[in-house]
Amino acid sequence: MSDPRFRPVPYRPARVPPDESARRLREDYELACARRTVRHFAPDPVPREAIEDAIRIAGTAPSGAHRQPWFFVAISEPETKARLREAAEREEREFYERRATPEWLEALAPLGTDFVKSHLTDAPWVIVVFRRDFEELPDGTRLKGYYLSESVGIAVGFLIAALHRAGLATLTHTPAPMTFLRQLCGRPANEKPFLILPVGYPSEDCVVPDLARKRLDEIAVLR
Repeated sequence: MSDPRFRPVPYRPARVPPDESARRLREDYELACARRTVRHFAPDPVPREAIEDAIRIAGTAPSGAHRQPWFFVAISEPETKARLREAAEREEREFYERRATPEWLEALAPLGTDFVKSHLTDAPWVIVVFRRDFEELPDGTRLKGYYLSESVGIAVGFLIAALHRAGLATLTHTPAPMTFLRQLCGRPANEKPFLILPVGYPSEDCVVPDLARKRLDEIAVLR
């Protein structure tokens, strides 16, 4: 006997011919392969509507029990970005000078990173992503989430891909610890900071590390 709470609706997406599917995926791969993490942003403005639509796309990601355990805070206010940068650099300096192991610093060396995070004030937008551990209903009941980190991680992937398709550059930034973000963004205790994502156009003098993607046979097997 089926659960009465399950209300099925028809799903009939347009069928794409196999050759067209292959062509689209090849084009998508070429576009995705050109994506790079950017640390040098131009001051050029990015329309609010573009950020809104990118977040809407992120919100279409699958999630455990369809609880959608994510929340996005998009910041363009210079004063707020400055406070965010100050707090993040304080944590990052502690990481680079005291907490990071020699092996970790060696792994980061080819990327040219340090505790200075100018991208947090240079980028026109900074999106702070939160993981909502549970949702509190009006009657006080707590609605538990499932596969929280996996679900939010997938949503962030949707977000990065959407921004890249729109010609916008991003950087995944995870200062540790990130608890300061909850107070800075005015979020409740049931939400945990997950990631910071500066968004904008690359600057004219932007450079990125000369990196190569792993080959297909290094990341997958098809049987």
